[in-house]
Amino acid sequence: MTTTDDAVTSTPEKRTDTAQYLVCAVLVAVGAFVIYDALSLEPGFAKVDPVGPKMFPVVIGVVLILLAIVLAIAIPRGSVGEADAGEDVDPDAPSDWRTVGLLVGLFVATILLVEPLGWAITGALLFGGAATVLGSRHYVRNIVIGAVLSVGSFYAFYSGLGIPLPAGILDGIL
Repeated sequence: MTTTDDAVTSTPEKRTDTAQYLVCAVLVAVGAFVIYDALSLEPGFAKVDPVGPKMFPVVIGVVLILLAIVLAIAIPRGSVGEADAGEDVDPDAPSDWRTVGLLVGLFVATILLVEPLGWAITGALLFGGAATVLGSRHYVRNIVIGAVLSVGSFYAFYSGLGIPLPAGILDGIL
């Protein structure tokens, strides 16, 4: 005798990703800030312009808040993005907090050292350190590529955009 219990297929259970509510909160906060900041703009030279400088930031802020509402409605329904077929990352694996902490440390060190050492040195340490933290074991190459990127971005900002980055201890050399 054959039973039909073996042929019953179970549907995967939809799970609610409650961490996405934090994304909703950030979207609402950024949208509200953009709207507030836009409404506090002075009209300046655009007094005769019927649209004015406030319209586009207000529209962007409203869209951010609407997206947060749509996401907040979709979260309890179990609507989650589909994982890429070619991704080799286990979505259920725990986070690598050591790597996150090291990267945060690099950013804090960059903030603290950019004035005294200058962007060229600090940027090289940032780029090379980030590559090392993310898994590259070619230490000399990481620093060399970081130095090329930081000096290149220094001159791109200074010459191309007219924005001086701090030269630090290399002032007079760069």
